[in-house]
Amino acid sequence: MRNGRQADLSARVGRIRRGARPWKSLISLLLAVAAAVLSGRARRGSLFAGTALAHELAADGAAALFCLFGSMATYGLAGQSRQVLEPRAGRAHSAVVSYAILIVGAFATLVITLELFTVPVGELVLGGALTSVFVGIAAQQALGNVFAGLVLQLARPFRVGDAIRLQAGALGGQLDGTVTDIGITYLRFEAGGGVMSIPNSQVLNAVVGPIPPGEGGATSAAPDTAGPQQPGPPGPP
Repeated sequence: MRNGRQADLSARVGRIRRGARPWKSLISLLLAVAAAVLSGRARRGSLFAGTALAHELAADGAAALFCLFGSMATYGLAGQSRQVLEPRAGRAHSAVVSYAILIVGAFATLVITLELFTVPVGELVLGGALTSVFVGIAAQQALGNVFAGLVLQLARPFRVGDAIRLQAGALGGQLDGTVTDIGITYLRFEAGGGVMSIPNSQVLNAVVGPIPPGEGGATSAAPDTAGPQQPGPPGPP
């Protein structure tokens, strides 16, 4: 009975924490907006009566607080959206929405923080264009897997739990198995008694179809090249 009460108490605490998370994210967002307003007013010298150095320090401190609260709000809202959408839309779609919120929120927080610190964002964008090109070339394979994962999520040629056949040269021929998870970069595929992770770009380039009836199995079987078995010598009468 004691273990049952402890389990029930832990479940209640978990529900209370999950219910409090949205409010934490919203409070962090409101604090970030307030910090941005204070930083702008301090930068213009209209926040309080003081020297220019005091206004500069106050503006920089408020900008740092905006970066902190903005990051907390972005991370919290991304995680909360994933928890809310996962029971309705599935793990894969909720992960896509969560990553999108995280990327957009992080980019917006970074740009506004630089503006509050009076950093010329235009020059940074122009100077970072070449860096983005080099980073994109270096991360071409990873980005290809991410975009392929988004295409698989939108086109949905198969779902989690489907028994399918993948056929492509990059996969070594033909694979029969069951889809266990569709992630952002990898597809988890149960075949041959084990679970393998296949890059989404290879899955997108493969021929996908259902397993024909009567041909169930983990992988394609190799042809029998041993030939007909010779009968052994007759035993003693």
